[in-house]
Amino acid sequence: MSVVVVGNGMAGARFAAELRSREPRRPVVVFGTEPGRAYNRILLSNLLAGKVGEEDLALAEPPGALDLRTGVDVDAIDPEAKTVHASDGTTTRYDTLVLATGSRAIVPPIDGLWKDPETLIDGAETFRTLADCRRILAEAEQARKVVVLGGGLLGLEAARGLAQRGLEIEVVHARGHLMDRQIDPDASRILISTLAELGVSVRLDAVTEEVIATEPGGGGRLRGVRLEDGTEIEADLLVIACGVRPNPDLAAKAGLLVNHGIVVDDRMRTSDPSIYAIGECAEHRGKVYGLVQPAWEQARVAAEVIGGGGAHYTGSRLVTRLKASGVDLASMGDPHVDADGAEVVTFADPTRRTYQKVVIRDQRVVAAILLGDSPTVGTLTQAFDRETPVPSDPRSLLFTRGGGQAAEPGMVSAATTLCRCNGVTAGAIVRAWMGGARTPTEVVGATRASTGCGSCRDTIASYVTALAADAQQGGSDSAASAPQPEGVVA
Repeated sequence: MSVVVVGNGMAGARFAAELRSREPRRPVVVFGTEPGRAYNRILLSNLLAGKVGEEDLALAEPPGALDLRTGVDVDAIDPEAKTVHASDGTTTRYDTLVLATGSRAIVPPIDGLWKDPETLIDGAETFRTLADCRRILAEAEQARKVVVLGGGLLGLEAARGLAQRGLEIEVVHARGHLMDRQIDPDASRILISTLAELGVSVRLDAVTEEVIATEPGGGGRLRGVRLEDGTEIEADLLVIACGVRPNPDLAAKAGLLVNHGIVVDDRMRTSDPSIYAIGECAEHRGKVYGLVQPAWEQARVAAEVIGGGGAHYTGSRLVTRLKASGVDLASMGDPHVDADGAEVVTFADPTRRTYQKVVIRDQRVVAAILLGDSPTVGTLTQAFDRETPVPSDPRSLLFTRGGGQAAEPGMVSAATTLCRCNGVTAGAIVRAWMGGARTPTEVVGATRASTGCGSCRDTIASYVTALAADAQQGGSDSAASAPQPEGVVA
C-alpha cells in the first residue's frame, strides 16, 4: 500500500519519519517544492542573526529507503485515478495521499512593491523560506537601514536577528500594538522598550502605502517606504513579514472540501477518505494552526491512523514563544479573554521590562502572558496544558519558583513536559539516559527534544547534567528524584 506525501517541510518530513518508524517497508514517495533536504524553518531567525549555520537547520532524515523528489511541484491530483501529476512530467499512483502543502507568505498590496507580477522590487524580500533567508543575508551585506514590515512573531524575530548584525532596524506595524494575536497592549508597551534597548525601533498604527524606488514604475532599487500619513522612511532593505496563509489550492482544484484550509476530521482525513492533510494547510474543527507543535502532533496521528491505529487529534493547546535573543516572552491561549467572569492576575514592572498576566476561569488557567524574567513559566505551562486546578491564591502562579507538578521542592515529576514541540517529558529523558544516552546530543538523538523551536535546549542540557550529577552521587534514576534544572519550560 503506497503512500505519497506532497510537501517536504516540517510537517511532511515528520510524517514520513513517523510512518517509517511504524512501517519501515511501506513504499513512500515525498515531493518537495524546495530543493535540498528538509530543514527547521523555525530557526531561520537564528540564521539571520548568525547564531547557526545552514547545516544546523537540517532535519533528521527518515530511516530506510525513501523516494524523495525535491525541487518538484505537484501540479494536480486525480482522486478517482488516485494519481498525482508533478512538474517533472511524472504521474505517481497512491493508495494513500498526505497533503502537507504548508502556507505562503502574505504580501500586502503596496504600490511600487512589484517589479513585475512575479518579482518584488530589488531590495524587498519576504521572510518565509531558506531561499528568502539567503537573499536577505546577501542584501544585508550592503545595507545600513532595514525596515521590517510586520510586528508579529516572524517580523520581530527577523528584526532582532538582523539587529544582531549591527544594522539599524525599524519595525513598521499597521496595528495598535505588537503581536496583537498573542499579547495585550500593556505587554506590547514593555516589549517595545525591551526591543529599543536591543537596537530595534517600532512604529505602530503605521500603514505602508507605497514603496519608494530609485526609479519610478517598479524600476531601480528600494529607497524607502511611504506611510499612509505621508511619512517617508529611508531603507536599503525591506523585509516583509506580514504573516502567512494556508496553501489549500491543490486540494481545492481536486474537489476536496476547503474553507480557510483543507478541512480534516479528528483522524486527519479530508473529504476524500484516501487523502489526509496535516500542518499549516489543514483546518481542524475550524482552526488552522501556524506552529510546529500542532503540525507534529497531526503528523503522528496521521501516521498512526494510516498504519492501522486508532489515534485521534482533538486540537492543540498553544504556547507561543518569541525566539529573539534578549527577549523572554511566552503566550498561552487567548490573552484577550478577560470578560465573562474570568479572574485576571497581573504584575507589571516596566523598569525591569517585566509583565505577567494570567487569566483564570473555573479555577483553570485559560491564558497567560509572561514577558521578561518569569521563574514560574514551567509551572504555568503545565497548569495550562493539563487544565489542572489553580492554587487558592492565584498570585502564587506568578511569584512562586517552581517547575511543574513536583513531588518535592526542587524535583520534577516524570510527566513534566520539557520539550513541548515534541512532547518530550522528563520521564522520556530518563528512559533515554537509562538506555545509554549520556550527553545532551545523545539524548536529543534518542528523543528529538529541542529539535523544534529550540527554546528548551538549555533546559534539556541542564536536565541531563542533573541526571549525571545524581548518578555520580548514587541517587535514583527516576525522573521524580532528578534535580530540576533552572528555567524549565514546557
